[in-house]
Amino acid sequence: MFLEEVSPIKDSDDIQAMKDYLREWNEMYYMLFITGLNTGLRVGDILTLKVKDVQGWHIKLRERKTGKQISRRMTKELKREMRQYIEGKPFHHFLFKSRQGKNKAITRERAYQIIHEAAEELGIENIGTHTMRKTFGYKYYNKTKDVGTLQKMFNHSSPAITLRYIGIEQAELDDALRNFVI
Repeated sequence: MFLEEVSPIKDSDDIQAMKDYLREWNEMYYMLFITGLNTGLRVGDILTLKVKDVQGWHIKLRERKTGKQISRRMTKELKREMRQYIEGKPFHHFLFKSRQGKNKAITRERAYQIIHEAAEELGIENIGTHTMRKTFGYKYYNKTKDVGTLQKMFNHSSPAITLRYIGIEQAELDDALRNFVI
C-alpha cells in the first residue's frame, strides 16, 4: 500500500477538486490536506500536531524523521482556515483526532486511505500522503524557482534530490531555460 511511487498534483484544477471533495466529505480531512499542501511537512509530523501547536503564525515541532526542531510559517489561507477549524477545541487535543480512543491522532494508514480514496474518486493517479509534501514543493519551485530554500525546507542533501522528489523533469528544466538570455 505504501510502496507505490506517488507524484505531486501538478494541475491546479485537480488540487481544487481535491480540496472541494475533501471539504464536502469531512472538514478534518480537508484540513489535513491543506495543512500538508501549505506547509510541506511530512504526514507523520502533521499527525502529531495539537491545537496548541497552531495558535500563532508558526507551526513549531520536532521532526520525527530527523529529530530536528523546525518552525514553519503558515500561509494566509492556512491560518484563516486553521483559526476556524480549531475554534472551541481544547489546546491539548490532536488536530486530526481519531474516533478511536479519547485523544489519539488518526494513523498514517488512515491519512493515506483518506487522500487516496479522494484522488481515486476524482480519477487522479499516483496519489498518497507524500503527494501533499511533493505538491507543496512542486508549486513552491514553479512559483519561485528557488530550489535552495526548498532543499533546506525538505532537509535534502542536494538540489538534484529535491528536484527529483518534486517531479521536476528534464523537459521542465529545458523550458525554464528556453528564453533565458544573458
